[in-house]
Amino acid sequence: MTKRASIESRAKALLAEVPLVLRALRDPRTPWLARLLGLATLAYALSPIDLIPDFIPVLGQLDDLIVVPLGVALVIRMIPREVMDEARRQGDATADSTASLGRVGVVLTALTWVFVLTTFGVWIAGIVR
Repeated sequence: MTKRASIESRAKALLAEVPLVLRALRDPRTPWLARLLGLATLAYALSPIDLIPDFIPVLGQLDDLIVVPLGVALVIRMIPREVMDEARRQGDATADSTASLGRVGVVLTALTWVFVLTTFGVWIAGIVR
């Protein structure tokens, strides 16, 4: 197995954990920092704008291959083990968490861009004065 295939397989394995992470993020025992990072990772994954645009050869795809799985891995480490174990016991991805993922993603992406554009507008307004 090549190094790239190994990295891709690890990334896919992490991404398969996303429904479990979403379930664990809803648990009240999950720290707020893990929730914040989980929401930020989800918003980044669903956002049409990347840190490095996809049209840039190699680097454009690497940011998706590295940033999102790294965010998921960090969130998994931040969630208490008993919460993740309970999420795993409740079963793999269910239809309700998969369906809500799309709705939550759209809302998070929209809110993120409203925040970014509002912050940018306030910053520009401060410069213009």
